[in-house]
Amino acid sequence: MRDLLVWRIPLGVLSVVMVGVLTYLATRVLPGDAASAVLGQYATPEALAALREELGLNEALVPGLLSWFGEFATGQFGDSLATRAPVTDLVLPRLANSAVLVLVVATVSTVVGVVGGVLAAHRRDGWFDDAGSIVALVASALPEFVVGVFVIFVFSVGVFEWFPAVSIIPPDQRIWDQPIKLVLPALTLVIVTAPYMFRMVRAAMIEALTSDYAEVAQLKGVSTGGLLFRHALPNSIPPAVQVFGLNLLYLAGGIVLVETVFQYPGIGLTLADAVRTRDIPVLQFIVVLLAVFYVTLNIVTDLLVLLSTPRRRAPR
Repeated sequence: MRDLLVWRIPLGVLSVVMVGVLTYLATRVLPGDAASAVLGQYATPEALAALREELGLNEALVPGLLSWFGEFATGQFGDSLATRAPVTDLVLPRLANSAVLVLVVATVSTVVGVVGGVLAAHRRDGWFDDAGSIVALVASALPEFVVGVFVIFVFSVGVFEWFPAVSIIPPDQRIWDQPIKLVLPALTLVIVTAPYMFRMVRAAMIEALTSDYAEVAQLKGVSTGGLLFRHALPNSIPPAVQVFGLNLLYLAGGIVLVETVFQYPGIGLTLADAVRTRDIPVLQFIVVLLAVFYVTLNIVTDLLVLLSTPRRRAPR
């Protein structure tokens, strides 16, 4: 574990730095003038000059990049060009809403996937296994926005009218103030992510149940519940942990489409709005923040896999 941290943390920091460099260069070397793109064709020369100064576009490339990194390192993330408010005041409340969505989806999809995978492996080639495998294959092949539109049709405007079709809330509220507006976005992402956990746990459980130690446990008269949950499931945890981490990484990007479909006030919708309005400081901050999240989660996932696999913790 120490060796993992020694070489993964520097590589993670380097990855974040490279993402920051690419993000900054995207506002400098792409064709066109970023200030003109933000203000539009009717902007005055004075406004263009002021915005170029604010964004650091008048500086040389390398000094501008170093200055930008220095501001980020000291917590000076700038102001949103759309609202003129500090970037953190705009992004952090949205980040809290997205964190709630990701936490709910990760918890529900993990429970559904693990329980379904265990039952499917126990009744291998039975009706539940066949039906679950088909549903998981179809659900995992569908794009998020297609699942979102289907969920809206079934539970909001078509078959039933149980939940609101959009998740718009006042700026001074958080999503936990109106939890009913969390249901459909969460359900959409659960439908998309749970099949991966289901298929991985099913495969790992089948392998564990056909192993020698499982046969020995059966010969000793271990009950079905003991065989599944005391012997087979613990040996299926490492693959499940990896899928859990991959699902979280997927959610960091997948929420952009889902939040846009439902107008969910999270970081994904904020990123889409920043791209649409060319709000460069907000865009830069969110991209770097997501890079930090990706790197951190990758390292934490690898550590959890080591912790759940004793033979891999031992030095070789």
